[in-house]
Amino acid sequence: MTAPASPDEGLTATELAAKYGLSVSGARPSLVEYVRQLWDRRHFILAFSRAKLTAQYSQAKLGQLWQVVTPLLNAAVYFFIFGVILEADRGMEREVYIPFLVTGVFVFTFTQSSVMAGVRAISGNLGLVRALHFPRASLPVSFALQQLQQLLFSMIVLFAVTVAFGSYPDLSWVLILPALALQFCFNTGLALIMARAGAKTPDLAQLMPFVMRTWMYASGVMYSIPIMLADKPQWIADVLQWNPAAIYMDLIRFALIDDYGSEWLPDHVWAVAGGWALLFAVGGFVYFWKAEERYGRG
Repeated sequence: MTAPASPDEGLTATELAAKYGLSVSGARPSLVEYVRQLWDRRHFILAFSRAKLTAQYSQAKLGQLWQVVTPLLNAAVYFFIFGVILEADRGMEREVYIPFLVTGVFVFTFTQSSVMAGVRAISGNLGLVRALHFPRASLPVSFALQQLQQLLFSMIVLFAVTVAFGSYPDLSWVLILPALALQFCFNTGLALIMARAGAKTPDLAQLMPFVMRTWMYASGVMYSIPIMLADKPQWIADVLQWNPAAIYMDLIRFALIDDYGSEWLPDHVWAVAGGWALLFAVGGFVYFWKAEERYGRG
């Protein structure tokens, strides 16, 4: 007596999967579903960023004070080299240049640290990526959030430096909030892009310090772009001023420093800042999502 034919006989693997609601293990979810999964992990992202921030200087005697001391030491070195020896403060009073420089160092470090953390977000956490199922974008987003928290701690010192040189709290300081929000969106998108690139090419982490150093020197961290390039074609100054690192530094300088007025800013600065943030936040997220199923493999 022959066994009755199976109702699934003759169905392909794809048809069987559709019939029983099965899906490929590790398959990339739709973009909307991916956003939902990421939102569901928001508590993990916040907790992970806090844990990383706490552990960052856990072996150092000064602990979390290094979050503030490191950029301050960098600013002191840059002031000696660029402000004293090379006289990059030309056209600025010392009361303006020092807050100008410290603000530039703190704000650029926010972007620099987000990029460097993003490069290693996947390649440096392969054990976690391979052991657990979660949207991989959680990692670069949490690292960007960690750098934002670190900057917020440092802002206390930045406020103190600004006040010490004669710029007191004003309504313009409120502009720091939207400027930092836009920069955070930009940094997160850039971290996502670098996370995908770093997952495929781990050696990128060795190259990025040189790239970031070049970007820093081209962004007016230590000098005023309009003043230093006054004798050069205008388009060169425009290109440097419209680069996102310079844009976000200028917005926060404008908010904090009394004598740093709108004449120092490029045209349509808020529109450009919003455009950079939107372009990189959306573009970086989609770019990262497209390789979701490949992270941690190989």
